[in-house]
Formats: sequence, C-alpha cells, structure tokens
Amino acid sequence: MSALHLIRHGAVAELRLDNPDKLNAFTGEMLAAVEPYCEALERDASVRAIVVSAEESRAFCAGADILAWSELEPWAFARHWVRDGHRAFDRLARLCKPTIAAINGHAFGGGLEFAATTDIRVMAPAATLALPEAAVGIVPGWSGTQRLIRLLGEPLVKEMALFGRRISAERALAVGFVAEIADDPRAVAFNIAERLADTSARSTEAAKYMIHAAVGEDRNAMIEALGAGMVGATEDRNEGVSAFREKRKPQFSGRWT
Repeated sequence: MSALHLIRHGAVAELRLDNPDKLNAFTGEMLAAVEPYCEALERDASVRAIVVSAEESRAFCAGADILAWSELEPWAFARHWVRDGHRAFDRLARLCKPTIAAINGHAFGGGLEFAATTDIRVMAPAATLALPEAAVGIVPGWSGTQRLIRLLGEPLVKEMALFGRRISAERALAVGFVAEIADDPRAVAFNIAERLADTSARSTEAAKYMIHAAVGEDRNAMIEALGAGMVGATEDRNEGVSAFREKRKPQFSGRWT
C-alpha cells in the first residue's frame, strides 16, 4: 500500500506523505501513486486547490528512500528511478489547479524537489531545505538542478548541491521560495486554499497556464491549451463538429458561444 494519500476536504484536496518511519522518504510505490492522483484531481471539478502535506513533524520529506534505489543497476536507476520521478513530479507541477505545500519539517533532496512542484509554499520556522545527494554519492535527480534553478537561482542551488549547506526558513522567505513562515504550515496552507472559493476557477487556471508558459514550465502545452480553450469557446467549434458529423461544408460565423 502506498504511503502517499489523497484526501478530500470539500473543495480542497490534500496530497499527504505518510511514511514517518523513514521521515516520509519516497518509495517506488509512493512515486507510482503521484500520477494517478493527479489525473483524478485534474478531472474533479469540485476540487479548487490541492495542499501537499506530510504526517511527520520532524521532516516534510527526507528525499528518496535509499533502500528503494541503492540495489538498482545504473541503467535501471537512470531509466526508471530518475525518469519515473521526473515524470511524476512534472505531472504535479503542471496541474491546472493551484497547489500549496505545507513544509512542516525538513525538506531534503527529493522532498525539496517535491515541494518545488507546487505553486506556493508555507514553511515551519525550524524547517530547513537541503540537497544532500553528494553525501551518498549521487546527484539531484528529480529537477533539483533544473526547476530549482528557476525558483532559487544558481548560486543558492550550488550552495546546497555542491557544498551541502542547509537553507533556513528565513532565507527561503527572503528569496521568495516560500510565501510565509508559520508554526502550523498546514493550517495556513488550507486557509489560503479555501480563499479560492471567492475566485473564478477558469481565471486561476488560465493565469497558471500563462505564468507557466512565461517561465518555461511545459511552455508548448500551456500555449496550445490556452489557444484551444479560446477557440473552443466559439460557435465555430460546434459548427465544425456538426458539419463533420453531417458530412457537409461548415458555415463558420466567428462568434463566441
């Protein structure tokens, strides 16, 4: 059974890490659960936002479970563990709905990369961020040298990945990686998520697409999704489909529905 749970709280869904014996480190089963959960959330119109959280108070996520990948052959480690993780994390990053991470404890390696997939983050005062992979002879593999560069900048990522330095909550706030420092990150994250009830779901979705296109997060898909949504809201789309079904020449009007 996966130690990653999807819990619905009305219009807010919670994606919760629950592997406390290993400080919420990712197992293969947890990685495999990310994409199906994202697919379900994408299609559930009742969900307006997703909070990413963790059970263990000491650590949001300690990264990847070393025992889950240490016995893999190099080709399997690269082809499956790293690429599977990338695909799963990219899927979460590209959800059409707003996401908020409640970083209640230390976020190391894959845990930091997991938090980085969300739109905004709330962090506990004593929590720290780190990329400790070099200490066990590997490198960041789930976007630590890619997505994190956009969010934290090259010098800060080098501090963590090359020199093993930990980043405090205060510094993470100063560079804009976290939106707020709070004693109860989960409660604050839910409060932020619940405010979306007063906003337009379509507006926030389109805004997320535009922002992601600007920073290069799946740019091609974001641009085409915006174009498809615009054209799909015209009478021409309905007329084109009707004409195809009726085997006749379409009469396009260019009007909005």
